[in-house]
Amino acid sequence: MLRAPYGSWPSPIDAALAAAHDGRPDWVGFVGDEIWWTEPRPAEGGRQALVRRRSDGAEESVLPAPWNVRSRVIEYGGRPWTGVLHHGRPLIVFANYADQRLYRYEPGGEPRPLTPVSPAGGGLRWAEPRVDLARGEVWCVLEEFTGDGPDDVRRLLAAVPLDGSAADDRDAVRELVAPRHRFVTGARLSPDGRRAAWLGWDHPRMPWDGTELLVADIGDDGRPTGVRTVAGGPDEAVAQAEWAADGSLLYASDRSGWWNLYRDGTPLCPREEEFGGPLWKLGLRWFAPLDNGLLAVVHGRGPAVLGILDPESGEIVDAAGPWTECGATLAAHGARVVAVGASPRTAYEVVELDTATGRARVIGARHQDPVDPAYYPEPQMRTFCGPDGREVHAHVYPPHHPGRAAPDGELPPYVIWAHGGPTSRVPLVLDLAIAYFTSRGIGVAEVNYGGSTGYGRAYRERLREQWGVVDVEDCAAVARALADEGTADPDRLAIRGGSAGGWTTAASLTTTDVYACGTIVYPVLDLASWGPGETHDFESRYLESLIGPLAEVPARYAERSPTAHADRLTVPFLLLQGLDDVICPPAQCERFLARIAGRGVPHAYLTFEGEGHGFRRAETMVRALEAELSLYTQVFGLEPTPRTPKVELTP
Repeated sequence: MLRAPYGSWPSPIDAALAAAHDGRPDWVGFVGDEIWWTEPRPAEGGRQALVRRRSDGAEESVLPAPWNVRSRVIEYGGRPWTGVLHHGRPLIVFANYADQRLYRYEPGGEPRPLTPVSPAGGGLRWAEPRVDLARGEVWCVLEEFTGDGPDDVRRLLAAVPLDGSAADDRDAVRELVAPRHRFVTGARLSPDGRRAAWLGWDHPRMPWDGTELLVADIGDDGRPTGVRTVAGGPDEAVAQAEWAADGSLLYASDRSGWWNLYRDGTPLCPREEEFGGPLWKLGLRWFAPLDNGLLAVVHGRGPAVLGILDPESGEIVDAAGPWTECGATLAAHGARVVAVGASPRTAYEVVELDTATGRARVIGARHQDPVDPAYYPEPQMRTFCGPDGREVHAHVYPPHHPGRAAPDGELPPYVIWAHGGPTSRVPLVLDLAIAYFTSRGIGVAEVNYGGSTGYGRAYRERLREQWGVVDVEDCAAVARALADEGTADPDRLAIRGGSAGGWTTAASLTTTDVYACGTIVYPVLDLASWGPGETHDFESRYLESLIGPLAEVPARYAERSPTAHADRLTVPFLLLQGLDDVICPPAQCERFLARIAGRGVPHAYLTFEGEGHGFRRAETMVRALEAELSLYTQVFGLEPTPRTPKVELTP
């Protein structure tokens, strides 16, 4: 074992390798006996490819570039495709990112548009398509812009003809229900086709604050009638609803303080665990009913694993295998369940569970170690003590290298990672972006600060009207604890985050003295302007719960905003921003930079054309990672990594 200073260790994990393995398969589904899903292609402009696994096990990408299977509904998107067998062959309907039109595709042919292009605002967008062959329609969520403003929009359930007659005619799209909520999810039809269920909610609530579970009868003309609310409300968030084979209505509600499962209002498996999560995208699926009455579930407290629930006994048998984290994308067909799972040693893979045999196996996007796994970090799940003795959950990734150790007495630099959302959670899975730092001798600690999901409603509501306080305190508590226990160098601590994590990073740098530098990525920085008119409609009233109603607490918006306190910023920072970001637009960064101009604070501002909220292109991710490493190298006094470009920090 050779000894070398932290941050100087040679690593085979470069930024290009980390970028190539960014993202995960998603939106799994059955088309007959076949399994299909979407998969990221960072090297192809960041598009989402549609992948098919045939019954014989052969796997292929079915649509070449530039087809990009991705919806922009509520900007974060939703389930973008569906498929059925038609005359024994797959019939696929998907949303294409570039024009947001729905297309019909049958392998061997060319995609044909089903919906028109609208010149108004963001146009017409579609999510959660479901094919109804009997009526020759696709039922889906329609998001229709009525003007040029981000909040000039309506959302409703709609039916699109499969014959293409609406490709140039908006009037040919059948509106199923008059809009009664600002936001809706896709409709689920009962097994007999006589009832439909969906979720709805309105500003200023977010879907994890409160939603309504709506049920309607389906008439002979295919129209829902007699819409009624059967669960949910302002303080009860129903995250998902499905019909069981026997016609009972299943849903995940947090009325108990945890997202638990209910059947026609009766709890199925009361536990202090989550069987649901935040609806950041339309069509997320934490449970799937099987034909035999059992339920496939993604559940847990913190980590979420795949299991099979017997609703009669309340017992759960978890799938055997290495996957310690499963995504909210389940599909079921007969006795087969498909999910997306990962672990600290494997990236996300498409996993199939045969409930008849209990056998689980990888059937798509199989993880293959791109380097010797000896270079992977060895993370620790930890719970720290925050202010007032509250628990703070975190994942700690110490520096790790198979052939290097630090000189005796040296403590490593650490970077605190604040996740986005903020109503979200970081899973404990293999991430080569983290390994990029830890294999070089820089530790990482991901913090599931108060406000994160996975730990019950009370934990996530710690952030109510406390954004910029609790998240900042919890991240600082983890950083200080690592320093106090001798795990991290107190003089070489940094913080980084994107989106809401960018806010937490900037707020931390302007209100604490814990960190020597920070990396701020597509952030919220100015609360007074981040709202109606500047950001997208979905989050335009989010601050009413995170900060408080502007009309009632206007001073709080200034007190919390990093832009208002840019004069307190004294440490170097890196600011990264996509120029096409409509969620956290570049204007947020520009106002912040104007406030620090001439103050002599070393910083770099890198912008990326063609990137929105969340970097998807390989070249962008490479530049961003290398710039971040360069910042830490300069600020922490590390030995520069060969072949890594230096980012110029200018006052």
